[in-house]
Amino acid sequence: MRKGPRNLITDVAGLRVGNARDDRLRSGTTVLLGDAPLACGVNVMGGAPGTRETELLAPDKLVPGVDALVLSGGSAFGLAACDGVSDGLRALGRGFAVGPVQVPIVPGAIVFDLLNGGDKDWDANPYPALGRAALEAAGADFGLGSEGAGTGAMTHRWKGGLGSASAVLDSGVTVGTLVVVNAMGSVTLQATRQFWAAPWEIEGEFGGLGLTGPYPTAEPAPAKRLGEATTIAIVATDAALDKAGLTRLATAAQDGMARAIVPSHTPFDGDLVFAVSTGAQPLPDPALTPFQLGHAAATVLARAIARAVHEARPRPGDLQPCWRVT
Repeated sequence: MRKGPRNLITDVAGLRVGNARDDRLRSGTTVLLGDAPLACGVNVMGGAPGTRETELLAPDKLVPGVDALVLSGGSAFGLAACDGVSDGLRALGRGFAVGPVQVPIVPGAIVFDLLNGGDKDWDANPYPALGRAALEAAGADFGLGSEGAGTGAMTHRWKGGLGSASAVLDSGVTVGTLVVVNAMGSVTLQATRQFWAAPWEIEGEFGGLGLTGPYPTAEPAPAKRLGEATTIAIVATDAALDKAGLTRLATAAQDGMARAIVPSHTPFDGDLVFAVSTGAQPLPDPALTPFQLGHAAATVLARAIARAVHEARPRPGDLQPCWRVT
């Protein structure tokens, strides 16, 4: 397993990502877009999720694919970012055909960043415009850290952010992830700068500090208030998986969250993973490849979580330190 050329989710050919942020608001939105509709599954393990249209992704539901996925700040207000994306896709003629009508399918998930110091005293919800702007910015290259939906993210100790990573398997199949890290738990070993994800790091992609003992057995009390947290992610592959296979891939990817954030999946986080496939490559081995993909998804997600915090940048008014400047 090696990282892809960009070390981004867009190493899966046919995917684009766009970010939009509002520094006064201290929040933003990130959109994943496919050149064509994407088969999609989802797994929710946190106790406090905020989502849109995730029921459509169950294997027994009618809609075969999604036109885009939205990750956003703003808590419940941020789900309106999907409206802006839907409007943009409709203008492009994208969507699920129902007779002469095209209905864009745009599931989304949000993180809580309403108490991070930004100006949230708006008269009109700003997230539809952020969603439309993120869609229009979509491309193969995009910023990490304090960008898009990671603009105002925080964790137990460090400023959070937007992360991404990729891996190319020996079979040639590519797996990539995109994640917003706004966790109740810690991404590092208590007061140290060493990432829990260190065993899976490739080529010093998040500092190269390694992982040395002694290892702490417990974290102190949460630095964030209950209900302020969530980590939301997308794992993508070019391997041809159906909705059932992608639901299983999203479930396996949750292991990566548990490796990189301690604790994960609490009653107060809305931890969620979407999984999408472009279907470009037949499964090299229908029996073995899904096993390999699950391991790769968990590993790549752990790396992306550490990269999100590693790439965060300081801005005036921050309530937490950035990993890179301490």
